[in-house]
Amino acid sequence: MAMLEGHKKIETNATLLLTLSFLVVTVGGIVEIAPLFYLENTIEDVEGMRPYSPLELAGREIYVREGCYVCHSQMIRPMRDEVERYGHYSLAAESQYDHPFQWGSKRTGPDLARVGGRYSDAWHVDHLVSPQSVVPESVMPPYAYLLDREIAPTYIADLMSTHRLVGVPYTDVMIENARLDFVEQATDFGDPGVVERYPGAQQRNFDGQEEVTEMDALIAYLQMLGTLVDFSTFTPEEAHESR
Repeated sequence: MAMLEGHKKIETNATLLLTLSFLVVTVGGIVEIAPLFYLENTIEDVEGMRPYSPLELAGREIYVREGCYVCHSQMIRPMRDEVERYGHYSLAAESQYDHPFQWGSKRTGPDLARVGGRYSDAWHVDHLVSPQSVVPESVMPPYAYLLDREIAPTYIADLMSTHRLVGVPYTDVMIENARLDFVEQATDFGDPGVVERYPGAQQRNFDGQEEVTEMDALIAYLQMLGTLVDFSTFTPEEAHESR
């Protein structure tokens, strides 16, 4: 009864309730936030992760511009149904170079965190030109115009420099070669510099046309999603110990 009387006194006194609520939130906030100031990094180092190549970065910009994140998330939760359908649950390290991240808030379409390599370039072209031609029940609109939009690396070095300001580890060499790498990755001229600077980068003509188009950039981005980490050898403990 004494406890109930105490609760009654708090609940009927707005000032006391507000003060105690503030104290609880303050203490809880300090307990959760203060330790972060003593950590050098809250994201584990994971082998294979790297910044986006210039073409992949341009493709990501197109992905964001077209609002793909509205219907497709890039975050696999650590639950059995999610892992069995999409693959290994998402790691914080996979989004460390995303500004903003593409976790999404809903799924009208499937999660794309592991879409890289699941389908051919031709499949992606067909899907983006006419989604219903490959997925009849899809409600996705067509993006055929991406095939007709040539894209040039005019501002790609500036974009990379901006990302470097917020912590993406683009080197001077990467930025100096940004325009060359942009074109080389999509035209498959065989310059090894692209792969040397961006290990695992896929270098080829993605949309089958001579010109470098927005379709090339978007498919280059999609084809690398989820391909940088070798999950057959990854364990959270190993990633933690490597820090």
